[in-house]
Amino acid sequence: MTMNIRAIARTAPVAALALAAGCDLKVTNPGPIQAAFLDTPAALTAIVNGAGRDLAEGLNWTAYTGAAVTKEVLPSGSTAAFGISVRQQLGVLSPDDGGDWWNQAQRARWTAENGVARIKEVLGSAANNSATLAQGLIWVGFSNRHLGENFCDCVIDGGAKQAHTVYFERAEAAFTEAITVATAANNATLRDVATAGRASVRLLRGNLSGASADAALIPSNTFVYRMPYFVNTVDQYNRIYWASANQPYRAHTVWGTFYDNYRRTTRDPRVPFDSSLTVRFGDAAVTSLGGQVRWFFQTKYPVRESSINLVSGWEMRLIEAEALLVGGDVNGAMTKLNARRIALSLTPWTAANATEAWTALKRERGIELWLEGRRMGDFRRWAALNRPGAQEDMAGRNLCFPIPLSELETNPNLR
Repeated sequence: MTMNIRAIARTAPVAALALAAGCDLKVTNPGPIQAAFLDTPAALTAIVNGAGRDLAEGLNWTAYTGAAVTKEVLPSGSTAAFGISVRQQLGVLSPDDGGDWWNQAQRARWTAENGVARIKEVLGSAANNSATLAQGLIWVGFSNRHLGENFCDCVIDGGAKQAHTVYFERAEAAFTEAITVATAANNATLRDVATAGRASVRLLRGNLSGASADAALIPSNTFVYRMPYFVNTVDQYNRIYWASANQPYRAHTVWGTFYDNYRRTTRDPRVPFDSSLTVRFGDAAVTSLGGQVRWFFQTKYPVRESSINLVSGWEMRLIEAEALLVGGDVNGAMTKLNARRIALSLTPWTAANATEAWTALKRERGIELWLEGRRMGDFRRWAALNRPGAQEDMAGRNLCFPIPLSELETNPNLR
């Protein structure tokens, strides 16, 4: 099943206009909807859709900037607006870099978790088999996974600093509950989404047997769950596309990355990019790269409304491969990680030993999840676990977004 979430809506304040008798044209604006007005079954779908929309915006920011830090793309121009700042070009993510990444991601988590609590309160026991609740729990799971993969520390609603792995604990709990609720609601689609999401989080938590058990339930070719984007406003565009769409930005390039030469030699359709005969360079000189650089624009996301994968069946095969590799089964791991390559008629990776197999796994995950906001989390956990195998050199580059000054200066538990 290929799934896009299409009914994501934005909530907006509701204003009332009151005209007095005679010529007194006084306008009264009562402000945003009161929270109590949302405590009705008719409002619950919009609440869940709003949580998904918030996650889309959070993913939009971290996926792009994170890709610059992990060299999935390189800078090719502007440093403001939709550009890559000078520090980010060097792989530096600083607390004084603005709070957009943190604020968007935390809002997505809070909106989803608050929405789930509201659904349970409004529906009571009927929530136990509610597809709306299952979808809300899925957003809780993915928003917490997103925070855990991309941010250095965990802070929940103005609380104290905790390990980033707390986000993964919250994500797994949400996915587990979503599986139960979706099963009770007889909704196989949401059940599978939650199962795949939990597999990805269990891998991140080091529960390899649990991750493999979940992954085995998800088919390779027919399953992908995507986050949609829209053309309504710039904030709803796919940020990776728009930053290099020549309208007017040419802020990043695939030139000089691992994916540049890899795509040329293999024609792997998972890492597509193109170039222009008339517009050869980015939109500004890049100090860190010695001046103007060739503009090779990614085409994985070819339009403003291009969706981004949240989880897929092919990712499940790589989860199984990693679990086998940790367990010492090199041949089994290579079979799993090469399944996608064989399906695409690409030359399979080979490995004479575990170290070479780890190199292949790291490379293949980078290809499969290219520009999906997942790379920093992989690099960080492999470094923490001291996994062998060659990979892109991340020396001196940050592998997570720090808590921003906006949180540090306003949260009394962090002073």
